[in-house]
Amino acid sequence: MSKYTNRRRAVVAAFVAGALALGGCAAASPAEPDAGGGGGEPQGIWVRALNGDPMAVGFNAQLTAGTVPSLFSAQLFDPLIFLSPEDGSLNPGLAESWTLSDDGLELTFELRDGVTWHDGEPFTAEDVVFNYEKIVPLQTYGSALAAHIESVEAVDDDTVVLTLTDQYGPLLETVATQYMLPRHLYEGTDYLLNPANKEPIGTGPMKFDTYSPGESVTLAAHTDYWGPISQVAQAVYTVIPDPNSRMEALGAGEIDQAIIEPAQQSRVEEADDLQLIEHGDYPQVVTLTFNARNPALASAEARAAVFAALDREEMAEVGMSGVGQAATGFFPESLDWARDPEIDFDTDFPHDLEAIEEALDEAGFPRGTDGTRFTVKIVYIQTLTEVVGAVELAQSMLHEIGIESVLVPSTGPAYSEALYSTSDFDLAFSRASIGPDPSLGIATRYICAPELTSGYNPSNVCDEEIEAAADQALSTTDQAARGEAFRQLQQRARDLMFFAPIAWFDGAFPTIYSGRWDGQDGPREIAERMPWSTMTLVG
Repeated sequence: MSKYTNRRRAVVAAFVAGALALGGCAAASPAEPDAGGGGGEPQGIWVRALNGDPMAVGFNAQLTAGTVPSLFSAQLFDPLIFLSPEDGSLNPGLAESWTLSDDGLELTFELRDGVTWHDGEPFTAEDVVFNYEKIVPLQTYGSALAAHIESVEAVDDDTVVLTLTDQYGPLLETVATQYMLPRHLYEGTDYLLNPANKEPIGTGPMKFDTYSPGESVTLAAHTDYWGPISQVAQAVYTVIPDPNSRMEALGAGEIDQAIIEPAQQSRVEEADDLQLIEHGDYPQVVTLTFNARNPALASAEARAAVFAALDREEMAEVGMSGVGQAATGFFPESLDWARDPEIDFDTDFPHDLEAIEEALDEAGFPRGTDGTRFTVKIVYIQTLTEVVGAVELAQSMLHEIGIESVLVPSTGPAYSEALYSTSDFDLAFSRASIGPDPSLGIATRYICAPELTSGYNPSNVCDEEIEAAADQALSTTDQAARGEAFRQLQQRARDLMFFAPIAWFDGAFPTIYSGRWDGQDGPREIAERMPWSTMTLVG
């Protein structure tokens, strides 16, 4: 019997049926979009399951970090530049074009004409100035960019010039992560408490419609959108906390999309109408962090031996149910311009147990009379089942070489406290996104952070060569020069081994039911945005 309760099924079914009736869409046929998409009238209801009430964190990714704000902001707001998660290309967004001066210090945006906010107010150059002066400094990636901004000026109604104090490597990529908020609603207010955070007004292809506490959020097509119009009339995000219930609802065709547990992907593989989407967001990675404050892990040789003892293939295939690929380097293959092809974990850290035991002996940690070398505390977030699976295997693998472990399953806040406040861990496993650019994501985990800044390097390993390489990647917009700097960083990270990927993980991507909508697996123009303009009803 499905754990997806009759009550919840009734709620979703009634909501969708009612919305169809109100929208006159009950007998709708697929739209016929033109070559650019968005050629027909929006119709039909698309449904995605969430694991919790989104209002608990809000919809605005500019002011609140997290997966839920990012998900909703991608549908409701636009950045000036679109960064494709498919190939990393930069494309026009609210800025029709942009020009970076030869010295990399002046970025000029030519804005689109005729763009309006969801409430009908015009989008203007003054909106851009307001955002870069007031809102961008508050955003996760924007705060670093803001430190390099000298001025922002609206030259005329359609032109904005951003002047920097010095070159900033991920300049365009950071601009592409900044959603524009309406100045006329935010100026002079407490940004964090502004009511527009709960009933957002953007310029995106979908607009906020309704919110039912603990039940659902509904978005509606923005038919005055400046780009291709959504062919989906309404999008319902319904709350289904239980992962088994989400899987049952998806398999029954009661919802169109959900993130499900890795172990449930075997059922997806067997179904003709279910599919795991492996694109549309930045790659996810399961990582290992060492705490060099532990005398047993203070030497690079000991850390390298521990890393080599972990069979990454088995951890990906068994612990993560095969939903991912074992990492063989510090950067994924998708970042070919920055990845060092000479680094190969299989060669650099061979899973040779005899050699690993010998290395630990030489590092000063022979087996004791009970066969134990030392004990480590492993912390991880207990709700990340793919991480839990990897940790349980790691415990067994470490035992095999004489290292015992105490597992500490944690909540997200407790995990962060252990790494960035009390430093109460020896090994930490987690899952994260690599971000829109290495300087904004991967590289931050190698930069010295003696004051334990959240999201940075809590290992207590600081290295001048790594710092210099990271700084070089930040100080130029020349991609070739940045790539060389990142390769130097990776080579030194290999020597020191204090943070590394275990596997590139696909299970954080959504799984779709294809029985009602075609095109859900289409390419995304920005990370997490659904391909609304090219989706069509089946049949």
